[in-house]
Amino acid sequence: MGGGSIATLKTLRDGFGRHGVRWPGAGGFFAWWGRSLAAWLPRPWRLTLGLDRGRLLLQPDADTVQLRLQDGDGVRDLGRVPGLTEATGEDALASLLAPALADLPRWLLLPAASGLRRRLSLPATAAERLRDVVGFEIDRQTPFAVDAVAFDARVLGRRDGDGQLDAELVVVPRVALDAQLAALGALAGNLAGIDVAGGDGLPLGVNLLAPAQRRQQLDPWRLWNWILAGVALLAFTALLWQVLDNRRAAADALQTTTNQRVAAARVISQQRQQLLDMVEGRAFLDSSRNGRPTTIEVLDELSRRLPDSTYLEKLSIENDRLLLIGLSSEASALVGRLEGAKPWRSPALTGALQPDPRTRRDRFTLTAELAVSPPAGKEPTDVAAR
Repeated sequence: MGGGSIATLKTLRDGFGRHGVRWPGAGGFFAWWGRSLAAWLPRPWRLTLGLDRGRLLLQPDADTVQLRLQDGDGVRDLGRVPGLTEATGEDALASLLAPALADLPRWLLLPAASGLRRRLSLPATAAERLRDVVGFEIDRQTPFAVDAVAFDARVLGRRDGDGQLDAELVVVPRVALDAQLAALGALAGNLAGIDVAGGDGLPLGVNLLAPAQRRQQLDPWRLWNWILAGVALLAFTALLWQVLDNRRAAADALQTTTNQRVAAARVISQQRQQLLDMVEGRAFLDSSRNGRPTTIEVLDELSRRLPDSTYLEKLSIENDRLLLIGLSSEASALVGRLEGAKPWRSPALTGALQPDPRTRRDRFTLTAELAVSPPAGKEPTDVAAR
């Protein structure tokens, strides 16, 4: 391996080491934490933020291998290494690359002249199994048999009019492919795919390597990503539970406050009704009392109308009934004397007159109805309003 190439790779290793994983240490922890969070982002976001891991492109050229990095920022050259032998190739390359580069999937990039490209128009349903569909077109579209080539296809676009699918078939003869694989040496056994360069030198985005031969690049952070996913799920569940618990507590507090206010409103309503009843009762009593003659008025009128030969043993007023019991020498004329009085009406003797031998007067029992005028009452609503 040339001194200039080794120096170039060491420089690249040191530069990428600043962004790679170093453990332990605060810088390595934050780099690991950032990469783990980036794994949750959609691929366009990772490309925009420059967090995509990308892939390592290997291009054999004479006795050297050109190393190129393709990521969200595009394709850039890393350096050249001479052909690596089976014994030392893999270990030597891994030791020269930074961990961030050594873990990337490795792809063989074939020159544009080694491939044959054909445009095809296919039904839209062929997109689901495009590689299998174009395999039947190799004999018609190229001068090679299916067994003599490595092939793949890519979708160029869809037509709006007829819904047809524009695809491109990429074919490389196995003779040319085997020569490129032989130039890689030890690196040929660890390829994740084989791509072909376009006219601008950039990969077309196909994979000529058979699916069974593709090396599956294991993400070293997959376990940590699953752990982080589990922690995030538990945290999210705990957050939802806390939100639900807060809502329940808020609902219980609102129910308690509502019950207290309802009880207070019920007490106020009862007190208001009692006040209304008291006001209405007072108004009724006042109106009733204003429409009834007073006891003084009744006694005054009786003293004016009863003759001097009459005295009373009992005078009672019960509700609207006036009762007089006494002795009089003019008992039969008392009804006439009491008629027409303002405080009462309909005076009448009750029972027969009974002579009293001791006083030589007649005992009488006389009743009358008090003259009660109907109360100038108001409607209950008016009383309540007052």
